[in-house]
Amino acid sequence: MQTDNSTLSDINLISEWLSWDELPTAGRVDADLIVLAGHAVVPAILGVMQLAAATGIPLLLTGGVGHSTILLKQALAENVLTRNATFRQQSEADIFFALATDFFAIPASQLYVENRSANCGQNADFTRDLIAGLGLKAESIILSQDPLMQRRTRETFEFSWRQKAMTADFVNWPVFVPRLVSVAGSTVITGAQSAGIWDIERFISMALGEMRRLQDDASGYGPKGAGFIGHVVIPQGVVDAWQRMTQTTLGELSRV
Repeated sequence: MQTDNSTLSDINLISEWLSWDELPTAGRVDADLIVLAGHAVVPAILGVMQLAAATGIPLLLTGGVGHSTILLKQALAENVLTRNATFRQQSEADIFFALATDFFAIPASQLYVENRSANCGQNADFTRDLIAGLGLKAESIILSQDPLMQRRTRETFEFSWRQKAMTADFVNWPVFVPRLVSVAGSTVITGAQSAGIWDIERFISMALGEMRRLQDDASGYGPKGAGFIGHVVIPQGVVDAWQRMTQTTLGELSRV
């Protein structure tokens, strides 16, 4: 897929805003818990595993069988670290558990598994309930998801916590912030350290779809729409980029 420079600039602005990164780039990482929500971007998943292994911070894995489960298995087959492994587990969280224990030697005692959720809202609600049920210390939580879903995931978790009058300091970490660049006439995704990411069409589709969901209108997920999240203030420049994108032929991908 080829895209012009103005389109690349717009999609990168959207991607950078969606891939909300708050983790310090230097110094000590300090949190009570890491939450990894199910998705299919393998370099981001592996980055979370590396952090948990290096720090010993408890890692909660959330994700049942959903729309990205098949994509996850396909992506694992593309990554040099995992391509020779067979994952017979059904849920995303159980696949993550196997990755954590088999590839990163993370002890099972450091891991918590929520393997029933089928969407982002359930990721949040079931994680919240598991934390409360087990009495886990979770005042500070590093939250990680598909980079393009990072902002909505944060909004969803905060909304879920408010429903039960619970509080936590969520720290966003998408592991990397993806960007599109043009190389020798082709458009490629940069930022990841290994294989197992989106193809270009899925990347654009997800980015535009996330923008639609974050709107606070009748078709969005905010209070004026589905009511899955609170009102999200979207920078005008990001809104303008999204609107320009929807007016191009690539705008058709936002329906996916």
